[in-house]
Amino acid sequence: MPVSAFGLALAAAFVHALWNLLLARARDPEAAGAVALVTGVFVFAPAAALTWEVEREAWPYIAASSVLELLYFALLGAAYRRAELSVVYPLSRGLAPVLVLAVGAAALGAGASPAQAAGVCLVGLGVVLVRGLRRPAAPAGVLFGLGIAACIAAYTLVDDRGIRYAGAITYLEMSLILPALAYAGGLTVLKGRPALRAELRPGALLAGVCMVGAYALVLAALARADAAPVAAVREASVVIATAGAALLLREPVGPERLVGVVLVAAGVALLGV
Repeated sequence: MPVSAFGLALAAAFVHALWNLLLARARDPEAAGAVALVTGVFVFAPAAALTWEVEREAWPYIAASSVLELLYFALLGAAYRRAELSVVYPLSRGLAPVLVLAVGAAALGAGASPAQAAGVCLVGLGVVLVRGLRRPAAPAGVLFGLGIAACIAAYTLVDDRGIRYAGAITYLEMSLILPALAYAGGLTVLKGRPALRAELRPGALLAGVCMVGAYALVLAALARADAAPVAAVREASVVIATAGAALLLREPVGPERLVGVVLVAAGVALLGV
């Protein structure tokens, strides 16, 4: 793996962890998420327009992905308002590829390599440790982690097919426009415009830019190296986000949970082999 690709993938991990930390740190993570999502769509628009590439066959996948992305952001905002990031983030990021692998095996008859089987075992053990043995995490964090993981797995499977009919930037932009408008509009009805205006802060705006930036960094890394090593390095975000939760959010991340997070990251890296 070229050093440049490694650096870009690692930077993507940091940026992805950062925008999640920014949302979790906000006074109203749901409103901050809506502001960030709209910001991300706005920042991405010029690049999507300049590189426009979408075939007719892509639109059903874009529509399905939009619904799943909306559910993902709604669950993510609700999770960060009610649960600890150091539980939600590693569970959702770790279980999603396991679900993708399971669906592939069940629906498509795809087998798993020894490395992938070992990865599933590591993720499973890591999840148990993240949840906690002596002092289990609150059930809300575990349930939100599972729900978000299901959303990630679902839109990953949809996007894997849809991206064949559109450019990557165009596909992402079209998939995020509906969630951005619907999420912001729904929160405006439920909470009122002042709630969203209150989160027009540098943190939420930076989170939106980081959403775009993380994806751009991954694309740049993929242009220089194969998908498997890039995906493996990117899973460092699980460890980075958990360390950030301990340092910035003052969450109680003990040795048990930290070991679990490292196992989850290692397991997901093996799943990419």
